Amino acid sequence: MSGLANPLGDPLDPRGFVGPARSGGRTGALRSTAIAFGSTILLFGFLGWVAVNSSGWPLVQHSFLNGQLLVDSLPDIAAAFWVNIQLFMIAEVLTLVLALVIAVLRSIPGPVFFPFRLMATAYADIFRALPGVLIIYILGFGIPGLNIDGVPTDPFFYAVIALTLIYSAYVSEVYRAGIESVHPSQVAAARSLGLSQWQALRYVVLPQAIRRVIPPLLNDFIGLQKDTVLVSYIGVVEIFRQSQITEAAHFNFTPYLATAAVFLVMTIPLARLTDWLIVRDRRRAAAGAR
Repeated sequence: MSGLANPLGDPLDPRGFVGPARSGGRTGALRSTAIAFGSTILLFGFLGWVAVNSSGWPLVQHSFLNGQLLVDSLPDIAAAFWVNIQLFMIAEVLTLVLALVIAVLRSIPGPVFFPFRLMATAYADIFRALPGVLIIYILGFGIPGLNIDGVPTDPFFYAVIALTLIYSAYVSEVYRAGIESVHPSQVAAARSLGLSQWQALRYVVLPQAIRRVIPPLLNDFIGLQKDTVLVSYIGVVEIFRQSQITEAAHFNFTPYLATAAVFLVMTIPLARLTDWLIVRDRRRAAAGAR
């Protein structure tokens, strides 16, 4: 049954593709797992042997693998990651709201709403076309440079705004795909019961659309979590800027390794959660289709 529910297989399943006719029971699963782990150990062992025996290994080891510096720099780098978490949490909430508004505007039917659809489409196209770091530069340096009274100059404020604008464009497309996945007959049925177009959208379409796009949304927010390091270019002292400061003080790149370790610890569990949700949705869809 699991083969039918997920014909492509779990990417982390050592057996890979397991179809209904190829599942060999418990013995076959144990054998496949042993072969998978054995080949993995051999592959990474070979790569490690090549790296260690290369002529530049002593220099790389000194520049990137200073154990004492790693231990000493990790507390400051982990503390700076709190700024990234704040950026991520605030931008995530704002993105969810703004992206939903944009997606709804793009989905409103009727010629009278064409200007709204045009503006929403232009917004999504522009902010998906421009590099994120360019938007961060323009907002972080351009607007404060105008010296307008009452306009904030805190780089953290513009970092949040820039990340929200960038990811709202991408997330709005995810929302829109979810909205369009709801069959028009459901809207027609809601209208026949006396609901208005807006009520049908609110009570019938959006609840289904949002539930369907949760896994893709998590993928986008994994990207948002990583892209918080881009705001270091406008002076926000977050985890990447802190690692740069530590690297400049010791002339050693090991702090970057500590930064990478923090992101791995935070991001990989979220990625596995996303994969689990996707597999669960596929199994539910397959069970419903039977």
